[in-house]
Amino acid sequence: MTIDTSAALRARVAELFPALQADLEALVRIPSVSAAAFDQAYVAASAAATEQLLRDVGLPDVQILSAPRPDGTPGAPAVVARRPAPEGAPTVLLYAHHDVQPPGDPATWDTDPFEPTQVGERLFGRGAADDKAGIVAHLGALRALGLPDGADLPVGVTVFLEGEEESGSPSFRAFLEEHRDLLAADVIVVADSTNWKVGVPALTTSLRGLVDGEVELRVLEHAVHSGMFGGAVLDAVTLMSRLVATFHDEAGDVAIEGLVTAPEPEVDYDEAALRADSSLLDGVSLAGTGTVSGRLWTKPALSVIGMDVTSVAEASNTIAPSCTAKISLRLAPGQDPAAADEALAAHVAKHAPFGAHVTWHPGEAGKPFFAPGDSAAMRAARAAFTEAWGTAPVDVGVGGSIPFIADLLEVFPSAAILVTGVEDPDSRAHGANESVHLGELQKVVLAEALLLTKIAAGL
Repeated sequence: MTIDTSAALRARVAELFPALQADLEALVRIPSVSAAAFDQAYVAASAAATEQLLRDVGLPDVQILSAPRPDGTPGAPAVVARRPAPEGAPTVLLYAHHDVQPPGDPATWDTDPFEPTQVGERLFGRGAADDKAGIVAHLGALRALGLPDGADLPVGVTVFLEGEEESGSPSFRAFLEEHRDLLAADVIVVADSTNWKVGVPALTTSLRGLVDGEVELRVLEHAVHSGMFGGAVLDAVTLMSRLVATFHDEAGDVAIEGLVTAPEPEVDYDEAALRADSSLLDGVSLAGTGTVSGRLWTKPALSVIGMDVTSVAEASNTIAPSCTAKISLRLAPGQDPAAADEALAAHVAKHAPFGAHVTWHPGEAGKPFFAPGDSAAMRAARAAFTEAWGTAPVDVGVGGSIPFIADLLEVFPSAAILVTGVEDPDSRAHGANESVHLGELQKVVLAEALLLTKIAAGL
C-alpha cells in the first residue's frame, strides 16, 4: 500500500479509527494509577497491554524497561519500541505515558471512571485524554503509514511510553541516561498537552517551570494557654498568615523580588471561559495584571497548596507554637529554578513577621520550556496541523510544568522537541469526568501521520 496524497491518508485514518477507539477503551479499563497507594500490578498490566499493541503494529524491537528511582527502588515499567530509520532519514521519538491519575471520589463522576463511556462525541474515563489518547495517536499514525510492513513510514521511529508521569517521573532522568542510545532521536514529539479548543489545534511553545518547598515558622518552644499569654504573643498560624500575605501585591501579582516575567502571549484566554473552566465563584475577582493568558503562561504564579495547623476538631485554647506551609511557585519561561528558589528563601527570611523563626525547606525544582517558533520541526508541525484541521494552529503556553522536558533537552540537546495536544479545554484531565473528543483525536492521528512525512521531507 502506498499513500500518495493527504486525502488518501485522511481516508485511511477514518477507516482505522473505530479499531483505534476500541484500543483506547481497552486501555482505559486498566486502572493504571501510578501513585504509591494504589495497586501497581495495574501499571504493569497497562505496560503489558501497550507492549502488545506496539508488537501488533509491527515495530520489530519492543521492550518493557525500567530504571532506578533516586531512593534506589525500581521505577515503573516503561515500554520502548523501535523501527530503524531508512538510509539518510531522521529518527522521531514519540512520547506518551500509560499511567493515570487517581480517580478521586467516584461520586463526583457521572460514569464509572474505568469503564469508558461514549456520550455524543466524547469518550469519558480516567486516562481517556491524559494520556492514553496520546498512545492511540502514536499507534494510529503508524498504522496509517503502512505498518506492519512499513512501506510508507519515511522516518525511523522510537515509541517511548512512560509509566510514572503522573507520579512526577522519579526515574525519568536515570531512564534517559541508562537508555540514551535506545532513545536518541532528531525530533521528539510529546503528545501530552492540549489544543486551543475543539476545532482549533495548538502547539505548546512554552511551559512554566516549578519550585516548591515548605516554610516552617516557629514562635514558641511549646504551646501555651491563650488566655494567659494571648495579647502579648501571636500564634504561629496568624504569623504564617501575615507571611504568606506578602507573597502577592494588592493586584494579586507575585511580589517576590528577582523573578522573571516572559513576554505576553500572542493569543489571549477569554475571561468568561477561564471563570467557567476554573469554576470560579460569582463575584470573585481574577488576580494579577496583564492579559489572562500571560497570567497563566508567562508570569510567575504562587500558591499555598497545604498547611500543617491544629485541626478544628482538635483545637484547644492554646497558642500554636509552629506552623508549616507548602508553597508551589510556577516559573515563567526564562527563569532559572535555582535563582527562583534563592529568591523565595530570601523573601521569607526578609518578611518573617514579629521576629518569628522562619526556615525555608526546598523541595522539587523543574525548568521552564520555551520552543523556538521557526525551527524546521516546528514548520513541519504547523503545516501538518493546518492540513489536518483545515485551520492553522495557535501557539499556546501551559501554566503547568512538565519537568521531564528539561531532562530531554539536557540529555538530547540537539533534538527538536514538539509538545502537541490530545486534550481540549473540556477534557478535565486529572479531574472527575475526564474525556477526550473523538473527532479531535481522529484529527490528532492524521496530524501526526502527516507530521512524520513532513519531517522526512524537511529535515
